[in-house]
Amino acid sequence: MNTAPEIKFGQAATTATDIRNFGLRDQIGYLFGDFGNDFFFILVSSFLMVYYTDIFHISAGTVGLLFLIARVWDAVADITWGRFIDTRKPSRHGKFKPWILRMSFPLVISGVLMFIHIPGMSGGFYLPYAFVTYILWGTLYSTVNIPYGSMASFITGDPVERTSLSTFRTMGAIFASLIVNVAGPLILFVNNKADANHFMLGALLFGLLSISCYIACYKLSTERIQSTEAQLAQMNLKTTLKGMGRNKPLLSILLISLLFLMLTMLTGAVNVYLYKNYFGSASMLSLVGLLQAVIILIAIPLAKPLVARFGKKEIAASGMLLAGAVYLLLAAFPGISVTGFVALSSVGTLGMAFFNLVVWAFVTDVIDYHEVVTGLREDGTVYSVYSFARKLGQAIAGGIGGFALGAVGYNAAAQTQTQAALDGIYRLCTLVPGIVYLILFLLLVFTYPLNKQRTLAMTAELASKRHQA
Repeated sequence: MNTAPEIKFGQAATTATDIRNFGLRDQIGYLFGDFGNDFFFILVSSFLMVYYTDIFHISAGTVGLLFLIARVWDAVADITWGRFIDTRKPSRHGKFKPWILRMSFPLVISGVLMFIHIPGMSGGFYLPYAFVTYILWGTLYSTVNIPYGSMASFITGDPVERTSLSTFRTMGAIFASLIVNVAGPLILFVNNKADANHFMLGALLFGLLSISCYIACYKLSTERIQSTEAQLAQMNLKTTLKGMGRNKPLLSILLISLLFLMLTMLTGAVNVYLYKNYFGSASMLSLVGLLQAVIILIAIPLAKPLVARFGKKEIAASGMLLAGAVYLLLAAFPGISVTGFVALSSVGTLGMAFFNLVVWAFVTDVIDYHEVVTGLREDGTVYSVYSFARKLGQAIAGGIGGFALGAVGYNAAAQTQTQAALDGIYRLCTLVPGIVYLILFLLLVFTYPLNKQRTLAMTAELASKRHQA
């Protein structure tokens, strides 16, 4: 007979008769989750557009339409899958992590399929092939990423430990970014041109690394929080949606994240053309990827003491102000050398880094606020809504990237681009980011209500309620 105490939702197991205590193993396991995610996510966001335009010879505008349709579909898939997972009974291995293992294999296979080039096929074949394989990959990505993102709140109920998971998740993304952005251009391009065989080789290598990371995430992570039968029965979509409508921090961070992801995806797609065409050096992308990873790694130990002193909102807003100022300065000097551009943009990357490092902690805060408003802890559903906003941002950004390249006159079939097209690409990578970062600064300052003092008060209120319960 099992005499271990029942683990209630929102409470972590702490006794010796339960499972092992939270520790470094969980942090490393959670790191591997985003490590695995981002091998293909970054490969797709940074290089799939150039693969479609230069190898499949699909127009940039059509690629933009494909990205727009797929991301809108993915956003719906996130909500559907998140609600599905939230209402399932957990297995003996947990509620979320079994789905990571189950769905990782079809996800990686679909990722490799996107980069298959069949010689001799007509142009009419590659367009529907791109639509089918890309939308399939995006759908399967939801089935892994939603349980992964939701799992953090089930690994531990302690806010400090959850913050450490957020930091390790960011580190996983950095390591993947370092590998893909540094090694990717060296693997994928031959003589400054996209090569079909090398793209296939890259997809296979990153696929093997990705599946290894997902297995490590499953093996090393432990879910300690459980929801009871009664709590599952109380879940009501109408009540959930009503509570979200009253959750001002959630609505604010959804808008902020949507704009941030739109910009990230836009610049990620167009930056390839900036270095390949404007500066004439696709290999320079490797140095850029290395510098970005190093800068974020430098920011990681600074983030915690800065947040402890000033607050998450305050640090994130300051970072956006710095990034906005840097990119507006770059926009004012279009004749800058590639070395000068990389050096100055690295300062802007530091500003962006602080937002990236605290964004998952923002999500934890808005989930806490949802509990204050509704009395329910619905981590999976709230996280899927947040992911929904991110996918909308990716959808719009993917569409804007293709349409914007077409609007400035980029021609994939041309050996050299017109000066007007090159100038337009430069503005897309400098003026647009500068303006958007300043908008994000204003939104954080004036629309996001959870500053340091209010966040601490909310945490104390929830702790008091749980103690009384």
